[in-house]
Amino acid sequence: MNHPPFEYRVETIVSPPFEENTYVAHRRARRDCIVVDPGFLPDRIIAYVEQNDLEPAAILNTHGHGDHIAGNAALKERWPAVPLIIGAGDAPLLTDPARNLSGMAGVRLISPPADQTVQEGDVVSAAGFDLEVLEIPGHTQGHVVFVWKEATPTIVFGGDVLFAGSIGRFDFPGGNERQLLEGIRTKLFRLPDDTLVYPGHGEPTTIGREKRWNPFVGQGG
Repeated sequence: MNHPPFEYRVETIVSPPFEENTYVAHRRARRDCIVVDPGFLPDRIIAYVEQNDLEPAAILNTHGHGDHIAGNAALKERWPAVPLIIGAGDAPLLTDPARNLSGMAGVRLISPPADQTVQEGDVVSAAGFDLEVLEIPGHTQGHVVFVWKEATPTIVFGGDVLFAGSIGRFDFPGGNERQLLEGIRTKLFRLPDDTLVYPGHGEPTTIGREKRWNPFVGQGG
């Protein structure tokens, strides 16, 4: 996916075993950055930040499943003053291995608690990004996405809502197919067609592509 050169950079760090995408994003000529959904490779995240002379301004969780919060503790240990931010509805998952599903895998992952919770319409301002919060439940009840409308094109850090050619699972506890499909169609699909979606798994996509071709929510879905 192309974006204006040097205006911003989004680095993707893919964590096994679920191939979860962590994003480190920063603006041109700025040292501060945001980290979205730190996964199971916190050492690689920290190394990237330090090797590029960056400083996190916020840690953002789109939702509270274990593969998206696994790196929270290590990042908070390295940068304790950096706020950990998650949707209000998913904040309880951070410290509950049963609800964040890590207990199912025998990991029993516990994240530090949220420093800040957000809900629909809030704006997270950090590292030169003004990220509008949209609540899109259905994968989890408190799932949020972060939208940077000032970018050209608009970008979305979307977690496990909309993927290239697919959508997030809704068969986990707290999942709801109707809510997920409705949220995608009424919130994400109202964004410009060239909007870039950085999903929680897989390659980036655009809103226009998914509106046309996604078999679950597109024109043929």
